[in-house]
Amino acid sequence: MTESATSRVAKPREETLRKREEILSAAMVVFGNKGYKNGSLAEIAEQVGMTHAGVLHHFGSKDQLLLEVLLYRDRTDVEHIEGQHIPDGLELFNHLVRTARMNEERPGIVQAFAVLSSESVTDNHPAKQFFIERYETLRGEVRAALLAVCDPSDQPSDDEIDYAVNGVIAVMDGLQIQWLLSPDVVKLADSSAFAINAILSSVVSGHTRRIIS
Repeated sequence: MTESATSRVAKPREETLRKREEILSAAMVVFGNKGYKNGSLAEIAEQVGMTHAGVLHHFGSKDQLLLEVLLYRDRTDVEHIEGQHIPDGLELFNHLVRTARMNEERPGIVQAFAVLSSESVTDNHPAKQFFIERYETLRGEVRAALLAVCDPSDQPSDDEIDYAVNGVIAVMDGLQIQWLLSPDVVKLADSSAFAINAILSSVVSGHTRRIIS
């Protein structure tokens, strides 16, 4: 196959990927502004210069598009990290603060997450299982990181670890909502660092391990 023929074969694939990303970006804005139920495929299609049927051609259904939006959002959190996976140990907490600092520059992504995660607690929401599994995974990762920074000879109780894990996650998500409502008042990254440091200090006995601010 000649080089020009190879280019002609590869180009549609590149165009498809680009169009899918445009749709995901538009869907994130629409779902973030209006929620899943009120955000229509027609509005998403209009933003990317397509028809309703064109969007369905790429994603099959509105439910599937929502799940792809959530996965797309998660990928943006780790795309700058080697291996594109959340780090371990103390570096995990540094990563959380860095993510909060990045989020200060991308309110649309934060808003989409806040709206969709809150909506997911309602009956029969298509993203409910996604968020149940996401939080289960995140709790496991934060728990492992906390245990890694504790003195092996003086480990906190299981209850203390659970409270700390839940607290770290609550800090991240709760501060995002406050920041979205009052961005000129709430310093998202600095407040996240302060609160996570306080939680670490309460469970890491006899050590001074501060994360970046």
